Amino acid sequence: MNEQRLSLAQILAPLSRALDLAAGHPDGHAVRSCLIGMRLAEAIGMDEERRSHLYYALLLKDAGSSANAACVAELFGADDHAVKRDLRTTDWSRFVNAALHRIRNAAAGRSVLHRFAGVARLGLAGSDAGRALARIRCERGARIVRSLDFPDEAASAVSCVDEHWDGEGHPDGLRGHSIPLLARVASIAQTTEVFVAQRGLGDAVDVLAARRGRWFEPRLVDEVLGWASDESWWNLVASPDADQAVLEVEPRGHLRSVDQRGINRIAEAFAGIVDAKSPYTSGHSRGVARQAVAVAEELGLDARARLDVYRAALLRDLGNLGISSRILDKPGPLSAQERAEVRRHPAYGWEILERVRAFDSFSRTAALHHERLDGTGYPWRLGAADLDVVTRILSVADVFQALTARRPYREPMPATAALAILERERGTAFDPSIVAALSAAVLADAEGVLGAA
Repeated sequence: MNEQRLSLAQILAPLSRALDLAAGHPDGHAVRSCLIGMRLAEAIGMDEERRSHLYYALLLKDAGSSANAACVAELFGADDHAVKRDLRTTDWSRFVNAALHRIRNAAAGRSVLHRFAGVARLGLAGSDAGRALARIRCERGARIVRSLDFPDEAASAVSCVDEHWDGEGHPDGLRGHSIPLLARVASIAQTTEVFVAQRGLGDAVDVLAARRGRWFEPRLVDEVLGWASDESWWNLVASPDADQAVLEVEPRGHLRSVDQRGINRIAEAFAGIVDAKSPYTSGHSRGVARQAVAVAEELGLDARARLDVYRAALLRDLGNLGISSRILDKPGPLSAQERAEVRRHPAYGWEILERVRAFDSFSRTAALHHERLDGTGYPWRLGAADLDVVTRILSVADVFQALTARRPYREPMPATAALAILERERGTAFDPSIVAALSAAVLADAEGVLGAA
């Protein structure tokens, strides 16, 4: 019997909300951009195969946004999400507008002296800094698209989505028809969505007209402007029905599906997106997954449970994409407000994961990895009765991996010290059998390394 395959669109469309978080977009931005882009592609006569490539490029266009988050936060001395959000409505290819963006965002919320120093620092960095940040995002996004077995045409749409028709875009300054067609469509689709969602259709029409021939290919602008009176369609794009509508516009002749291995690759890709948010979390999610699966094996869990452990471990921190890098990478103690924001990340992740039917068996579990047996965890302060074995494994593996990794406020701990901390909370915060299984797995791993040496 062949293994059941699942709709790829039904997995990636809801997961695109995690990329909205990373890029500072309102929830559902990628889905709405996809609807706009697919209508435009059909209107200009794009064939079904290319529309299929465009469809997934639009859902994944911000896959690289987390990779430059720390750099943006450090350069501006401000919340990376706020900086990016403001940039989306700025005509940044014009010097005056770019300068005003720097003034608005440099060290936002801090003293006048800090803000002045921040603007000066950005001035010294110049336009090359913006191009470098765009390159990080675009190239990383394209690599992720390729890692999911999409063709180069889809990857190129992601890597060139910020190029402009007049050659003033980023990262390579491509001009006119040297910009891939899919990227040209994706570019106008995302900008249209941003202005419709934030300022209304009227403003979006004005922006497209003003950027016709500069940012965007004229014929594409003219096509989209022709829909301005189609009120019912724009209402659909803005409604909750957009989630179903985006599934229905996937080209029928090129429906994509995935098997269980493919789902693992998606989880691995999104774990990498999460870990790219901070220079201190490179490989963190894979490390937690490795430790969690080792514990599951020590406990004798069956193959289905081990699979849930693996996927939940990879995706448990998805909500971190919505936390400012200024908080995640802060070298000193967090304020009460910052701690409260960090403690929201499991809820952010849960709101995304619960939309993916293929994740039903572990989505809630993944969101509970900071809960504790004695009710001292967060964000829901649940206790032992509410925490299944998978959740208990995740909580222990997550703490162990965090303690043994470098953080902005401390060096990594030796494995023995991390295990000692877990041991002290054994039976209160953590399940004794899980702590014991982790200790056994860590010891076995250490002996394996010594044996190999």
